[in-house]
Amino acid sequence: MQCAKGIGVIGAMDVEIDLLRQVMREQGSCEEVQAGPYTFYRGTMEGTPIVVVQCQIGMVNAAACTQRLIDEFGVAAVVNTGVAGSLNADINIGDVVVATDAVNHYMDVGNLGYAPGQTPGLSTLSFPCDETLRQAALSAAAELQVTTWEGRVASSDLFVREDADKQRIVSQFGASCCEMEGAAIAQVCWLNQIPCAILRAISDKADGSAEVDYPTFEAAAAKTCANLTRLMIGSFSGFSM
Repeated sequence: MQCAKGIGVIGAMDVEIDLLRQVMREQGSCEEVQAGPYTFYRGTMEGTPIVVVQCQIGMVNAAACTQRLIDEFGVAAVVNTGVAGSLNADINIGDVVVATDAVNHYMDVGNLGYAPGQTPGLSTLSFPCDETLRQAALSAAAELQVTTWEGRVASSDLFVREDADKQRIVSQFGASCCEMEGAAIAQVCWLNQIPCAILRAISDKADGSAEVDYPTFEAAAAKTCANLTRLMIGSFSGFSM
């Protein structure tokens, strides 16, 4: 994979990117660059040039930040790291999902003949994740001995907590986990023909128990995913901005 312009890393929450910033500073290269409402952290990690940014929560925030990242820094690939709710009883808190693709599960223009999740005017229902990046993530997860799954990520501006929503997403889209940014990031990357990866550590079971699970496991899950991202990016060492 040619990453001559570096890799962009996006997390929605500060806890999802804090470890990555710390590693960049420890390795001696972390320049803060302000562009619009975003603070980008540009430097290197494990020998690979990267730009790290917090997009904030939600689909619009994620899309706007991704486009700004691409426009300002010309990154050759984008990695979205963060947490998600499990939609599969076998995928437990602390496990990692490496996305095969991502879909906006709240997009519904069925009255005009579009399939659930399909954005009018686009030729695809879901937005694929890059095979090379996926394999790098899987190799990193194996090295960390993290229980890892491959599957579809479902996104929307809904924090899934009702069983009816969970069942709808699973039956319509066959998704493995749900969150609030991945599909927006993947769609912007698809439109710009930029390869992307989505990594999600499970922080809750998306079953109504989030009030108990989420505060307890969010930080641990985010750290797991950040460590996975760090190791994955290290496999692309030697590229230059």
